[in-house]
Amino acid sequence: MELLRRKRGEAASGYLNDHFLVAMPGMKDDRFARSVIYMCAHSEEGAMGLIINQTQDLRFPDLLVQLGIIDQQAAIKLPVPAREFIVRHGGPVDRSRGFVLHSDDYRVDSSMPVSPEVCLTATIDILRAISSGRGPRQALMALGYAGWGAGQLETEIAENGWLTLPASAELLFDTDIDRKYDRVLAALGINLAHFSQVAGHA
Repeated sequence: MELLRRKRGEAASGYLNDHFLVAMPGMKDDRFARSVIYMCAHSEEGAMGLIINQTQDLRFPDLLVQLGIIDQQAAIKLPVPAREFIVRHGGPVDRSRGFVLHSDDYRVDSSMPVSPEVCLTATIDILRAISSGRGPRQALMALGYAGWGAGQLETEIAENGWLTLPASAELLFDTDIDRKYDRVLAALGINLAHFSQVAGHA
């Protein structure tokens, strides 16, 4: 999160903030197979993003109970959007920590803008707001995140591990998780059959 704080409000040319990172078919790390990652921060010091197309078994109402935000009785009475809010697996790092990506109509002091339209909030306030129907218009929650050290992501991209594409709020926030990998590529006119799994050189 320190990386994200340093990037707050900065639109650095050449970096992948507000981009989708899409795993190529030859991805060697099974944890990221067919994954779509929304990049929250990227600089010469490293990168941080959230996998947006892998789900957790944990239900949002159960998470609220575990965190002591509501009791079991209140969980039954949650608004339908809160009951159906999907908890995603954001990545292998710090898997007990929660992050909410959301539209910019909701902000608290701890909210960090990733783009003009998308913010990241990692405090419990936003979970309370979502549970009571006072949250952002669009949101997704993930436990854990994906992180890279200095130069690591650039090396993986050069080795043909990832495809990078500008993000769209529509694809970021829709709940068709099972087809998101294919739809992110199809909506942007990408056909993986045209890509070699091995980086070539002219």
